[in-house]
Amino acid sequence: MRVLHISKVTGISGSEGHLLRLLPGLAARGIDVRMAVLEDPRSPVDAFCQRLQDGGVQMTRIRMRHHLDLASARNLDRLIRSTAPDIVHTHLVHADFYGLPLAIRAGVRCTVTSRHNDDAFRYNPVFRVINRLVMSDASRVIVISGALERFVTSVEGIPPAKVRIVRYGIESEPPPAGVRDRARARLGYDSDTPLVGFVGRLVRQKGADVLLEAFTRILQHTPRARLFIAGDGPLRAELERQAWSLMPGDRVRFLGWVDNANELMPAADVLAIPSRWEGFGLVTLEAMRYAVPLVASRVTALPEIVVDGQTGLLVEPDSPEQLAGALQTLLDNPAQADAYGKAGQRRLLDEFSVDKMIAATAAVYEEALSIHTGDT
Repeated sequence: MRVLHISKVTGISGSEGHLLRLLPGLAARGIDVRMAVLEDPRSPVDAFCQRLQDGGVQMTRIRMRHHLDLASARNLDRLIRSTAPDIVHTHLVHADFYGLPLAIRAGVRCTVTSRHNDDAFRYNPVFRVINRLVMSDASRVIVISGALERFVTSVEGIPPAKVRIVRYGIESEPPPAGVRDRARARLGYDSDTPLVGFVGRLVRQKGADVLLEAFTRILQHTPRARLFIAGDGPLRAELERQAWSLMPGDRVRFLGWVDNANELMPAADVLAIPSRWEGFGLVTLEAMRYAVPLVASRVTALPEIVVDGQTGLLVEPDSPEQLAGALQTLLDNPAQADAYGKAGQRRLLDEFSVDKMIAATAAVYEEALSIHTGDT
């Protein structure tokens, strides 16, 4: 079986991290996996491509300077025809709108697409009409959560019979001893500093602005508390101004983009995930691997991962008061926070392993191929 994956890549975050785990795993199962990386040449994704190659995955980089790019379409068409895949598997909207029609045009009968987020633009009436046409020939639609399953059937109008849930998975082996001390030393915090962490893109979806408002309340109760924010994005300058106006000084540190930011998570006494919506939230699994307790918004997919009162606490989105209260509860009760963290680590082992994700994806491929071979 030969599968060509297609995705527009802008860095390494949720969907890209997923691909870096999934594709080598599929290859290890004997599937001939290849990838077309759509990239803006003004923002090359060398790190992603290098890691993909290191994982033994053959890939081709295709320049895409604009949303509508005829040269990209021609290059992708040539790649699909020369590769002659049994399945074309697309990720994210650019790959869907280019890859799925080109695959059908090239005679690829079996196509799979993955939904990684419940993007707000998918509610647009014009987009919904075009998207429904593009999706009509997809053999199967993989979603990464039950919340996304409801979204694609109700908002996008995709028939439920086509949809399969395959949740993200990450490496589940226990982290080495001493990771907390090393992470704190890397950040320059001593072992006794009450520390809240945030790891994610600095975009409205992730709710870092809500966290900053919440943290001002925590400082009123715990003046020694500190907050680190690992990540970058278009809102960084605005968030830095907000932080300085609310809390001048060194109470909040913006670390910017950090390679392997997950390795900083063990430094935190609690990790905040104040998202306004979330297709899955891969950062939750990263934190669970390190037994870091979570405070997350009660939105879309997050309640499927964070079990309220067992592996962390859930709060309403856009509520600095609730977020501050939950974070303060875990800062004030380290034994409870430790119990939540260890329970999350056990849940990761049971529910969100890489092996389970890879096996489930391979099963979707077999099912999709059977539609066109008559082996139903």
